[in-house]
Amino acid sequence: MSVGHACVDVYQGAVAALVPFLVAERGYGYAAVSGVVLAASLLSSVAQPLFGVVTDRRPLPWLLPVSTLLSGVGMALSGVGDSYGLTLACVALSGIGVAAYHPESARVARAVAGGGHRGMAWFSLGGNLGFAAAPLLVSAVVAVGGGLRGTPLLVLPALAGALLCLPVLRSLGQPGAPGAGAGAAAGRDDVRAFVRLSLAVVFRSIAFTGLSTFLALFVTERLGGGSSSSAGTAALVVLYAGGAVGSVLGGALADRWGRVAAARWSYLVAAVSVAGLLLVPGPAVYVFVALTSAGLYVPFSLQVTLGQDYLPSRIGTASGVTLGLTVSVGGLASPAIGALADATSLRTALLPLVAMPVLSWLLFRGLREPASPAAEVGQGTIVETTSA
Repeated sequence: MSVGHACVDVYQGAVAALVPFLVAERGYGYAAVSGVVLAASLLSSVAQPLFGVVTDRRPLPWLLPVSTLLSGVGMALSGVGDSYGLTLACVALSGIGVAAYHPESARVARAVAGGGHRGMAWFSLGGNLGFAAAPLLVSAVVAVGGGLRGTPLLVLPALAGALLCLPVLRSLGQPGAPGAGAGAAAGRDDVRAFVRLSLAVVFRSIAFTGLSTFLALFVTERLGGGSSSSAGTAALVVLYAGGAVGSVLGGALADRWGRVAAARWSYLVAAVSVAGLLLVPGPAVYVFVALTSAGLYVPFSLQVTLGQDYLPSRIGTASGVTLGLTVSVGGLASPAIGALADATSLRTALLPLVAMPVLSWLLFRGLREPASPAAEVGQGTIVETTSA
């Protein structure tokens, strides 16, 4: 499931990775490329909680391969033709696939991991590795295909991911398999804490999506010069690869100090690092990109299990918000950032992102560590709880 997660999340990373090529090949401005990111984010942001509500009522494991294929087909068609509207529609189709995948996959992953946050960290690692591979994959596809018309090659990870889902579906079909069916939920919902957590997720998403959308352009302007996009692609790889490290590190830090404390301190690190990324000159930008990535990704998987523990009767909904929206909802702010960049400068437009992890830190100050189902019940009950 972790590798399958990588095959899906490569398409979330691919949206930002396509931005420099859309600018270079089609002459799009900042506002126009922000619209492409918005197309992927808007439907995903709206649809993800809805899919979570549906899977809370009835588990739908078949969504795993179907949504994987949908996310890949949409992105594969995004470079076909020169129509801006067609590009938006294809990217939006990919966003729907991503939205359908995450709530159900998080429900199943939590169940087969026995309810522990370290297991969810490894599941999240797969998605982050997919993000990290996206800039390299898109660059290779554009080079091999002679430009954006090579994007149909991007369907290959989706085909691989769909195949990886088949043994998962077979194992879920066995009697008594974890995550195979619904059961009674255990524990009481803490809606107030979940709302605070969700707001922290939104601010984290604005910071991450804003940076991932414009980081390649920002670093290229600052270091690359000319028309070369290699400096920007390298920065995106660092941003996403650092996230892979941050997710695993988050599980280890949570074991020692708790999930809330680990996430709280990570957001402070992220705030300082974003400021350094935008203000400190020279190649040191890559150091601050790495620190920013770690600071924003340590809370990534921790927020998923926190949401599931705050909302134990609605695991799918909690997963859709904390795992899905943590990536997609920030795209809703991208057009505003792009418009401000067109009117002023890219650095000026990105400076407000420094405040986003600060706001997440403030929200986490009011949260307490919830009782994990793993600590309250045996393995059999965990299966029933996480399957609800």
